[in-house]
Amino acid sequence: MRKHRTWLLLGIVVLAAALLAACATQATPETVEKIVEQTVVVKETVVVKETVIVEVTPVPDAGAPAEEPAEEPAMEEAMASFGIADCEGFDGIVKEVAALDDMTVRFTLCKPDPAFLSKVAFSSFAIQPSEWIESASSTGELLEKPIGTGPYMLDAWNRGDSIVYKKFADYWGEPAKTDTLVFRWLTEGAGRLLELQSGTVDAIDNPSPDDFDTINNDPNLQLIERPALNIFYLAMTNTFEPWGDVRVRQAIAKGIDRQRIVDNFYPGGSEVASHFTPCSIPNACVGDEWYEFNVEEAQQLLADAGYADGFSTTIFYRDVFRSYLPEPGLVAQDIQAQLKENLNIDASIEVMESGAFIAESSAGNLDGLYLLGWGADYPHITNFLDYHFGRANPQFGDPHPEIYELLEAGAQIADPAESEAIYIDANNAIRELVPMVPVAHGGSAVAYRADVEGGHASPLGNEYMAVMDPGGRDTFVWMQNAEPISVYCGDETDGESLRACEQVTESLYSYEIGGTAVQPALATNCEPNDTLTEWVCELREGVKFHDGSDFDAMDVLASWQAGLDASSPTHVGNTGVFEYFSYLWGLMNAPASE
Repeated sequence: MRKHRTWLLLGIVVLAAALLAACATQATPETVEKIVEQTVVVKETVVVKETVIVEVTPVPDAGAPAEEPAEEPAMEEAMASFGIADCEGFDGIVKEVAALDDMTVRFTLCKPDPAFLSKVAFSSFAIQPSEWIESASSTGELLEKPIGTGPYMLDAWNRGDSIVYKKFADYWGEPAKTDTLVFRWLTEGAGRLLELQSGTVDAIDNPSPDDFDTINNDPNLQLIERPALNIFYLAMTNTFEPWGDVRVRQAIAKGIDRQRIVDNFYPGGSEVASHFTPCSIPNACVGDEWYEFNVEEAQQLLADAGYADGFSTTIFYRDVFRSYLPEPGLVAQDIQAQLKENLNIDASIEVMESGAFIAESSAGNLDGLYLLGWGADYPHITNFLDYHFGRANPQFGDPHPEIYELLEAGAQIADPAESEAIYIDANNAIRELVPMVPVAHGGSAVAYRADVEGGHASPLGNEYMAVMDPGGRDTFVWMQNAEPISVYCGDETDGESLRACEQVTESLYSYEIGGTAVQPALATNCEPNDTLTEWVCELREGVKFHDGSDFDAMDVLASWQAGLDASSPTHVGNTGVFEYFSYLWGLMNAPASE
């Protein structure tokens, strides 16, 4: 429909020149370097598409002068790009994103990024049509009407009730098993289980821990446990008093019995967090373990800080069931009781609407304690530490250079063994400075009707409904914990929103179904240079968007520019923060206040 590919071959293999060079050097045909240059016209711009040099070992000639070493090939000219002029003074990673031709995109980085492919696969970096981004970002339609390339396309969002998806007939990959997919939501675990037992839904996310045995003992149901790649933490913001005093933060760390919380409110497979990052991730648990529960030491720290008689504060949370926090209301009440019993701290409890809670906590605007957590987006330590403790994140108040400078160094090293010493120091600095208190890595599960084939529980929480067959029925009904905030996930961090997006939109890479390994998706491959500062991605041919338009490099540029470039008119989302773009890549052209 749009994007006519008008490739025109201008260059021809200059065989005569090669033969002439062969004669001039008296070389045999086997010793000739065959050089082929293809030039193409792309949107009235001539660019070099490819230079192929096939080397054959020459016959030695003792009398011939030594050849000069070949120069490094010049960076290929782009037909379109966006970025910054210089990395000097820029704390982010991505310097430029460029379309080399209609189906090739180059990412140029300011520093090496060994986790590039794991990041690129994340759903916040999904691709939508460039024309749609340009038009819908100004109207707000982008938040409710994604146009993707995935196996399902969004048909209707019935606010407060359900989202209905329809099978996309022109999907480039394996087609969806059902004609219709429905997302529903319900906060209460008991209510979700009742819906599953009655057959009104085919699957429920995060059944309550108390219901695991009930599900396992019901022949009509199946329970699939999810690996605990998450963290629940008790947070505070150091720009508010008394949280600016590290002794107060350390007192909270020592004065809360975390084991009691796990024992009372978490399912099997959960564990008290020894470190912020789950230990199954390389370098996650190097360094000293977190503080033991010690009321006397906690009380002394408060006294030293001038709060021997305690103080008053607020505990904020959202009433949304999460694998990292399965019983938020009960856990909030238990922490409230512990603060009073152990530290004489009077804490009131305030329940916030989910979207407002995420926005306010992310901006560092909550003046008390708050309950939040994180599930892995990609299985790398940078996903946990760099996001939360990087220099750009105001969530916990003023970031600590003692932490983020180490993280920036570690993020550039591909070999976990080589970076281990850095992460020992980083984990120890987090422990010493206590920007938050890591509480638990929560076990969780997904429950399905027994006849559902292809059911799985993703460690990343990105269950892929297209592979699920609900006993031959033409509609698959999924029930999760909460309604999505929006379905423009370039500017969302909420798990319910991300999962809803992942059925519709796709990124250049994806995660394997039910796992964490990355695999090509809208790109067939992305190859780095030797220093991991440049990645060239070849795009998949023949992919169509749900509006019937063809996928190409300009869509990649438009989708990434909307998230990365703060000066772009399309840098408009739900909150406008674009957290994943900001914390994982760094916003270009951001105002000084950001």
